Amino acid sequence: MGKTDHASSESLRDKVMRAFGPVWTARLRCIVKGRGLPRWGNLRRLRPFSDNFGWDRGTPVDRYYVDRFFARHRADITGDVLEIDRNIYTRRYGNDLRTVHSVDISPASEPTFLCDLAHCESILPSEAYDCVLLPCTLQHFRELELCLRNVLRVVKPGGVVLANAAGLFRLDEVGLDFWRPTPDGWREMLRNAWPDCEVIVEGEGNCLAVVAINLGLALEELRPEELDNYDARFPVVTNIYCRKPKH
Repeated sequence: MGKTDHASSESLRDKVMRAFGPVWTARLRCIVKGRGLPRWGNLRRLRPFSDNFGWDRGTPVDRYYVDRFFARHRADITGDVLEIDRNIYTRRYGNDLRTVHSVDISPASEPTFLCDLAHCESILPSEAYDCVLLPCTLQHFRELELCLRNVLRVVKPGGVVLANAAGLFRLDEVGLDFWRPTPDGWREMLRNAWPDCEVIVEGEGNCLAVVAINLGLALEELRPEELDNYDARFPVVTNIYCRKPKH
């Protein structure tokens, strides 16, 4: 294309922009190129439908992936188990349980061990648990590396850590939500924190799931086939499986 043609083309675009304005110019461009047009309806909003992740509408979208992850690994949730906060997932998915303990930095959940995982060496025993559960938790550990090392410390040789981390959705609470790496970011981080372990990191989610959870919609408002469709560019949740090596 020569200079004259280029200038003529730019001039035509300028004329279209002036004639129709930026909104209609964008719409015309989409129509010409066969791109879909959005139908905003009541989705064109500055605040979500729920300020509580959808709990007041049903079940938060991320819990679909969290529950499915723990259900897949129910065989590992056995023997002596430690869970952060309450023992919800241990009780729901555990089998042949011998000891069920909990740990938390807040007394609200009445944990077995009240302590900060980053500084629990004198409180939590080493190599004491067959399985440690960290549901929806990793983003809240201020001193993340210290917490990860202590988690591995309390697991028996051959034991398992099952954890989830939040992805592309709103912060839980400003000032208490510190880490949102991508699945690739978690792989890099855990390679250093949990050396010599078998670590599997998997993202879950897609564009629709991300939009739904950020709008505060509930998973009951989506279809299973919509939730199951995975797109690596849109991780709602990162699931982490770690098996500690045997001596």
